[in-house]
Amino acid sequence: MEKVYRLKEHPILKVKEQEEVLFYWNKSPMKAKKGEVIASALIANGVKVFGHHHGDGSPQGMFCANGQCAKCTVIANGVPVKSCMVLVQENMIVESAEGLPEVPVVEEGVVVNPVEEYKTDVLIIGGGPAGLSAAIQIAEQNYNVILIDDKNMLGGKLVLQTHKFFGSVEDSYAGTRGIEIGELLTEKVMEHKNCDVWLNSTAVFVFKDKKVGIVKDNGYRIVEPKAILNAAGAREKFLRFPGNSLPGIYGAGAFQTLVNRDLIKPSERLFIVGGGNVGLIAGYHALQAGIDVIGLVEALPQCGGYKVHSDKLRRLGVPIHTSHTVVSAQGDEFIESVTICQVDSKFQRIKGTEKTFACDTLLIAVGLESLNEFTQEAEVAGIPVYAAGDSDEIAEASSAMFNGKITGLKIAKDLGAEIDDIPQEWYQKAEVLKKHPGEVHQQKFSDVEEGVMPVIHCLQEIPCNPCSTVCPLQSIQLKDDPLMGLPQFVNKCIGCNKCLLICPGLAITLVDYRKDKENPTVTLPYEIGNYPVKKGDKVKCVNIDGDFLAELEVIDVVANASVKTELVKVLAPREIAKRVVSFRVQDESITQPLAEPIITEFASDDSLVCLCERVTVGEVRALIREGVTDINQIKAITRLGMGPCGSKTCDTLLKQVFREEGFGIQDVVENTKRPVFVEVPLKYFVNADEGE
Repeated sequence: MEKVYRLKEHPILKVKEQEEVLFYWNKSPMKAKKGEVIASALIANGVKVFGHHHGDGSPQGMFCANGQCAKCTVIANGVPVKSCMVLVQENMIVESAEGLPEVPVVEEGVVVNPVEEYKTDVLIIGGGPAGLSAAIQIAEQNYNVILIDDKNMLGGKLVLQTHKFFGSVEDSYAGTRGIEIGELLTEKVMEHKNCDVWLNSTAVFVFKDKKVGIVKDNGYRIVEPKAILNAAGAREKFLRFPGNSLPGIYGAGAFQTLVNRDLIKPSERLFIVGGGNVGLIAGYHALQAGIDVIGLVEALPQCGGYKVHSDKLRRLGVPIHTSHTVVSAQGDEFIESVTICQVDSKFQRIKGTEKTFACDTLLIAVGLESLNEFTQEAEVAGIPVYAAGDSDEIAEASSAMFNGKITGLKIAKDLGAEIDDIPQEWYQKAEVLKKHPGEVHQQKFSDVEEGVMPVIHCLQEIPCNPCSTVCPLQSIQLKDDPLMGLPQFVNKCIGCNKCLLICPGLAITLVDYRKDKENPTVTLPYEIGNYPVKKGDKVKCVNIDGDFLAELEVIDVVANASVKTELVKVLAPREIAKRVVSFRVQDESITQPLAEPIITEFASDDSLVCLCERVTVGEVRALIREGVTDINQIKAITRLGMGPCGSKTCDTLLKQVFREEGFGIQDVVENTKRPVFVEVPLKYFVNADEGE
C-alpha cells in the first residue's frame, strides 16, 4: 500500500483542498500545494534525502525549517537555495545538491531591481508574538512601524501551536490555542494604517551608518529607522552524538512546521530528545497528527517542562525516559533507529543500560538560543535598540506577548509619546509569566462524594489562570497567588464543563454522583481525535502518572466545535473515580525497544560540531589542546563556521567543547561576525538606477 504523507484529517486544524502545482525533482514530476515551500513539498512526496555533502558524501536533509542551517539546500532552477524558505513555482526544476553545485551562468542583460530606501520611526524584526504585540502598541501611539518577517505569514511560532496556551486570560489569551492567538494579533496589526508589514523579508545586517539592509521580494531594501526592536526569536540548539546529521533528524520547530503549518505527516515512528515544554508539546502534536511517539529521553532526573505536559504524554501511552541520553543514531541514508542509555548524577553513561528503538524520525528539543545578532549590530551602530520575546530571553509565548506589549509602550514613550509610566505591576506580572515551573505538590482528594464536582489534577505552580477565570460561580480559586497559585475547588459546581474545556493542561475532570454514587460518571477532556472514541468503546483509563486503573466503558462523547475539545464520559467505580484522568491511546507494544540494542563503540570525538563543513569534535579538541583559543584561528584551520549557515549551528557546540577542556567563555576569542546574516545574491546589491 502506497504511503500517504499528507494529513487527511486533524482534530484541531482544518484540512482544506488546495490548488496544486507541478514541479520536477531530479526529472521526476511531482505535485506540491500552491504556496508551499520546496522542502515541505519534497517531504510530502516521500523524499527525505535532499542531496549529499561535497566533503564526505553524507546524506543531507532538513533540520530547522527556519533558514538558520543549510542542510536542506537544493538546486532550484539552477540556483542553490534553502528549500525550507523558497516557495515551489509551477514547472520549477528542483535537483538534489550532489557535491559542490556549479555556479550558475548569468546571461547578459539580467534585470536588476533598484535599491529602494525607506525611513520609519520603528523597524521591528520578527512578526511573532512579541513583535506583533509591540507593533500594536507603537502604532496606537501614531508612530510609523515597518514590521518584517522572513515567512509568508505573520505569527511566528504561534502558527505552529495547536494547544491551548497557559498564562493569564486577561493579558496573554490563556486558554486559547496558539494558532488562534496568531490570527487575533495579525488582525490587530493589519488594522493599523501606521503598520507597514513586509512578509518574505529578511534583515541582512544593521550597518554602522544606522541603516538596515533587508532582502525583500527578490530585491534589496534599505531602511533607516529611529529605533529597532529585535523580535526575531530564537534558533534551536543542536546535539552531539554519532549519526546526528542523518536525514530524519529534525528540530522541534521543523517538525511542527511540517505537521501543523503544512499538514504533512513526515513520520510513522517518532522519538524525542528533550523534556522541556518544546519537546513535550511536540510529542502531543505528533499524536494529534496520528504519529506513533515511541518515547522521550531527558538527561535530567525529571522533565524541565510543565508537569501537566509530561503527564499528558504519559497518560496517552508515551514512555518518558528520565536520566537517559542519546548514544547514537543509526541508518544509511536516513535514520532508522536510535540508541539511548541511562546516565549517572554526573551525566556519564552507565554501560549495560543501552536500549535501541526503531524510528524514522528523531526530534531534537534541547533548548533555544536567542537570536541576538541584530541587537549587537544596532548597539555598535548607535541606533536605539530594544529586544523582546526569545530574542531577549527564552520563555513561553505568553511571556513574549506581554513583554512585547511593555516594550512597545516603552519604545513609544522614548520616542516622545505622552503616555503614563508603565505600571510597576506590569513588570511584576511579566516576571511571573516567564517563571520556570515551581514546586510540585502531592495530590489530595476531597472526601465529598455527592453532587457534581471538578477534580483538579494540576499539582505544579505554573503561571496559569483560565480555570479560575471561566468558572461562572467562581468555585475554582488559585491558592496564595492569582496567577501562580494552585487551583482549588472551594464552592459548588453546576457541571457546566467550562473549566474542562479551557484548561490548557487537560488537567481537570468532572465527577458526577447524582445518578449513581457507586458508579459515578467521570467526564474526561480529549483532543486526540485521530484515535477516535465513540459510545460503547472500552478505554484503558489511567491516573495522573499514566498508571493503569481499569478498562471502562464510554457512555457518551460530547463534541464541542468551538474549542475542538471532546468530552468523553465513562462510568467508574467510586473507589477510583476521582483518580481517573485520561486513557491510553498508544498500545504498549509500539513503544518497546528492539530485542538487542545496537551498540557501536562510543566515540564522542567522532560527533560533528560543524555540519556544513563536517568538522568533528576530535579535530576541534586537538587544536584546543595545542593552545588555540581563538575561534577565528580554528575557523581558518578547519573551515568550522565557514559554511552557508554562517556558524549559527556550530557556535554553541564549539563552546561546549571549550568548556569540556576547562576554558570559560571569557578565555575564548569570539568569532568575528561579518555581514551578511544570510546568503544574499550579489545582484541584489547592484543599484540599477545608477548603473553601479
